[in-house]
Amino acid sequence: APDQPYLLVQLSDYVVEQLASFPGPSLFGKFGDYRRPLEQRIGVGDLISISVFEAAAGGLFSQPVASATTVGSHAATIPPQVVQRDGTITVPYAGAIPVVGKTTPEVEKLVVERLTGKAIEPQAIVNIDMPIATSITLAGEGVRGGRLPLSTRGDRLLDVIAEDGGVTTNVHETFLELTRGGKTVRVPFQTLLNAPRENIYARPGDTLTVVRYPLSFTAYGATNNNQNLTFDALGINLDEAIAKAAGLADTKADPEGVFVFRYEPVAVARKFPGITPAQSALNLVPTVYLINMRDPGSLLLARKFAMNDKDILYISNSPLSDLQKFLGIIGTVTSPVVSVGELAISLR
Repeated sequence: APDQPYLLVQLSDYVVEQLASFPGPSLFGKFGDYRRPLEQRIGVGDLISISVFEAAAGGLFSQPVASATTVGSHAATIPPQVVQRDGTITVPYAGAIPVVGKTTPEVEKLVVERLTGKAIEPQAIVNIDMPIATSITLAGEGVRGGRLPLSTRGDRLLDVIAEDGGVTTNVHETFLELTRGGKTVRVPFQTLLNAPRENIYARPGDTLTVVRYPLSFTAYGATNNNQNLTFDALGINLDEAIAKAAGLADTKADPEGVFVFRYEPVAVARKFPGITPAQSALNLVPTVYLINMRDPGSLLLARKFAMNDKDILYISNSPLSDLQKFLGIIGTVTSPVVSVGELAISLR
């Protein structure tokens, strides 16, 4: 009907194919897989230490002989300092040195140039003690968490988690959320284990959050197990969902009336006939899928139809079930002359 509040879809091969053409979230599909450059470049917030060496005593960075048992030093280590917002660090007698975007050899060369003519044949060694600008933030349940530096060889997401000590939550209930460039994608942790291309390289500035989120669906109606049931993060199909609900109740269920209720993105719902203009204007369309389990082909369809989180599985009651309820009521007054099965046969 035009004013029907939901979209009713008869499950078919076409419907299953259309649903399969809309893949779930993908880290590879959203962000690609790009390893950071091999050379480590300095960024704002990095902690930098510099050691300056001179060729002879008596220079700017030389230390005098303290006693007869000690020798003087021709080197000095400048206390570690954080790269400022203007992208510089300070070196005595050399002034403010711009370092952001440079590699350590480039900074060493710049320090030597600034000190030439002031120090005695100066040499410099620059180290990044704490690479804040080239780190990833790890947080969430089941991990220690913190800001973890990325190695120059490149680290994949599972490498980052392993470096932190791994996760302690149940893998089948665990999701990973990667935030990069203002965009966030959530995928099951198992996806990275089963699909290697989803285990993409981490990038500086990424935020990786571990989330424990058990997926579930609700089964009610003429099933043998009416309750909220959880399933694996990688999902289950309708066939498995019916099995989790302990199957159809033999004496009550109508196999022709198996329904799945959910909200579908409008891009998915528009693939199905019968959608109304009002439904097409929604972001999420209330959708009811109907499958006739009396049809042998429906068993294959049920195996290919994937359940979503918070789906509702409903098994309708058969007309015979209503008859049984009626006989149960009058059975307290008098004994029925015929059995339920005999009466059902006589009504056909």
